[in-house]
Amino acid sequence: MLFRSYDDALASLQAAGRLPSVSAAVARGGTPVWQGCVSVLPDREVTSASSYRIGSITKTLTAVLVMQLRDEGRLALDDPIGRFVPTGYADATVHDLLAHTAGLQSEPAGAWWERVDGGTVDELLAANDGSGRVAAAGEGYHYSNLGFALLGEAVARLRGASWWEVVQQRLLAPLGMGATSYHPPADHAPGRSVDHFAHTLWAEPHSDTRAMAPAGQLWSTVGDLLRWADFLATGHPDVLAPATLAEMAERATPAEAYGLGLRVLSVDGRTLVGHTGSMPGFMASLFVDRSTRDAVVALTDATTGLRADQVPGRFLAAGPGNPSATVALWRPSPGAVPDRVAEVLGVWYWGNTGFGIEWRDGELQVHDLRTGELEERFRPEGDSFLGTDGYHRGETLHLRRRADGTVGQIGRAHV
Repeated sequence: MLFRSYDDALASLQAAGRLPSVSAAVARGGTPVWQGCVSVLPDREVTSASSYRIGSITKTLTAVLVMQLRDEGRLALDDPIGRFVPTGYADATVHDLLAHTAGLQSEPAGAWWERVDGGTVDELLAANDGSGRVAAAGEGYHYSNLGFALLGEAVARLRGASWWEVVQQRLLAPLGMGATSYHPPADHAPGRSVDHFAHTLWAEPHSDTRAMAPAGQLWSTVGDLLRWADFLATGHPDVLAPATLAEMAERATPAEAYGLGLRVLSVDGRTLVGHTGSMPGFMASLFVDRSTRDAVVALTDATTGLRADQVPGRFLAAGPGNPSATVALWRPSPGAVPDRVAEVLGVWYWGNTGFGIEWRDGELQVHDLRTGELEERFRPEGDSFLGTDGYHRGETLHLRRRADGTVGQIGRAHV
């Protein structure tokens, strides 16, 4: 879809994704040309300078640290990871871990690392003894967060410092990325989940993933990430050579759009590289055209709702200009949802056709689950609901309760 302006593209992302806040920035030819932020958070001021969790974009930093070591001759891509880290996946090569072709399971054994504080490296290695492997090495692409935790630990051991210390010293400092951090700074967007039917906001945890940090821990701003995107296009003499970045941007397997720590996208005839990211309460997108240095970054504080791999196409098709003011922003439901409303929210059926009933703008909205189209609207009237639009306009719907008092049906006649 062609948008009149970057502001329109941003507003459309917010409305379609039900995003509490979303910040984005665009560079053309390596020069930042626009940044913006839309926020409907009722209790926090968020701007385009605010920090968001970037999830798996963190992996691109870990991958660059690994390739630095390769270029220094400290490791080779065909080295087994067991040469550096005592793991049950000792035979997995550095190359296959970078490309997600080592056959490791997607997540580590143990508690869900994204929602709880992580354990130590020793605890991670002990809990993942190699028995979770899902495929043979080189058999195919299988995305693995665990694999990048192992790569990050290899970096730490070879450098004699923690993974985060190496990130600071060898990436952030030379690139001037002073707004990228391990923990959330004071000016950060809060992680939120949006209830699909009630449109209410719920707080998500800001966990310290510790041993899993190289896979998705970091926080950053759209400004800092535009610097990182341009680095992925041009390189930097104190960080990594352009030729090595070009190697990372090549597809590791013909069938998958992934290189060495970088995703590869085809968008409107362009080849873009970068990564998407997600953590509870956050989603992110960063992609750059290495041939033109055009780049797009978007960050949001929502668990779901951002089609991260579609973001660059939306903004690269737009341009500078005044917003059209035709996109109606999504806003969360204020306050608590009334009890009589809460008990009818969710999926209901007419025959075998599913309908989703949502609470928005003080009314019930009924969407056809086959098409997503808004079919009807109702407003609360005492213990029932009055149709204001659609097939039941002007009619009163009553709740039909089971013997235990729960709602079993919604009908036009009171029983």
